[in-house]
Amino acid sequence: MTDHRITLMAAGELRDALTAHRNGDTAAAVAALMSIDPQSWAAIEHRLAALGGTLAELLPDTH
Repeated sequence: MTDHRITLMAAGELRDALTAHRNGDTAAAVAALMSIDPQSWAAIEHRLAALGGTLAELLPDTH
């Protein structure tokens, strides 16, 4: 059975990435996403897939 837990740190990094993206700061968004540990990233992808989407679909083109 796969553990689908997202750490608090990863949740904060995802929030920071989404905020940076919204503000047009691509470098900060990428840096925040790259800081997410692999297990949490897998859990994030799993939850998004359960909702029928991907992270890219959550990111509107704000530029």
